[in-house]
Amino acid sequence: MLKIEGLVKRYGKFTAVDHLDMEVNKGSIYGFVGPNGAGKTTTMKIMAGLLSADEGSVYIDGMNVSEDIDALKDKIGYMPDFFGVYNDLRVDEYMDFYAGTYYIPYEQRKDIIDNLLELVDLKDKRNFYVDSLSRGMKQRLCLARSLIHDPEILILDEPASGLDPRARVEMKEVLKQLRTLDKTIIISSHILPELAEMCTEIGIINRGRLIDSGSVNEIMRHISKERIIDVKVLEGTENAVKILEQLPEVTDIRENTFDVSFGCNGTDEMLSQVLSKLVSAGVPVISFTEREGNLEDIFMKLTGGEEDA
Repeated sequence: MLKIEGLVKRYGKFTAVDHLDMEVNKGSIYGFVGPNGAGKTTTMKIMAGLLSADEGSVYIDGMNVSEDIDALKDKIGYMPDFFGVYNDLRVDEYMDFYAGTYYIPYEQRKDIIDNLLELVDLKDKRNFYVDSLSRGMKQRLCLARSLIHDPEILILDEPASGLDPRARVEMKEVLKQLRTLDKTIIISSHILPELAEMCTEIGIINRGRLIDSGSVNEIMRHISKERIIDVKVLEGTENAVKILEQLPEVTDIRENTFDVSFGCNGTDEMLSQVLSKLVSAGVPVISFTEREGNLEDIFMKLTGGEEDA
């Protein structure tokens, strides 16, 4: 869906984006994270065709953004980290204004606007002035605005910035619903646990370069090369530990009263064999699960401990 090759953007002597390569699959929610100044916003503006690159290319559906922006603008919906709103307009007037900028026929606008306001739970606010809305409502309105032309790809820069917990939950649910509508979503955020929960892929950028990408668990494996397995048993763990100690692929065994954890750098098939040996030896296994990666820990390891926004 989206592919970046050798992207470079400089501001004087400072290189904001440094030969960045990145790929986002169609239908995914791609979390784009990095420390302050890592190049996230610059990259997203280039994706959206709002900023030109010094080197490299961005392709959407095989088309070069810098060469075909007029053809591609209907495919892209962009929500910036800081945005202006027209406070003296009502919500429906605000949406109608943006519908006009995309030359949507007047007779089609009401249905489109109604559907989008319902999607972001603002239908009952259509006659309210934008200035009267809470920050969370304004964020959702701007998301609806970015969807007015039914784009295939959404580029969202910090859409949950400054929102209270309830508003963040509401925004997260809207984004999940958008994925069911076959939208591809690229989202940057400093709220890492929420990104880990809803994103299908994560890309971590530091000093203008993509340093790792994949699912949270995939990136965790890239870092440690070892998978951590948690085993819960019905009764004492002594027998389980005795079996695990005999297996050369098992390392770092730790036990509590009814739980055992161990490391393994093997395949799914190897883990299946470990489970089979435990069960065959009469160990009453209740659960056998791979511990999920923690995006905050991953972020700190890959960026050398630099803090995110």
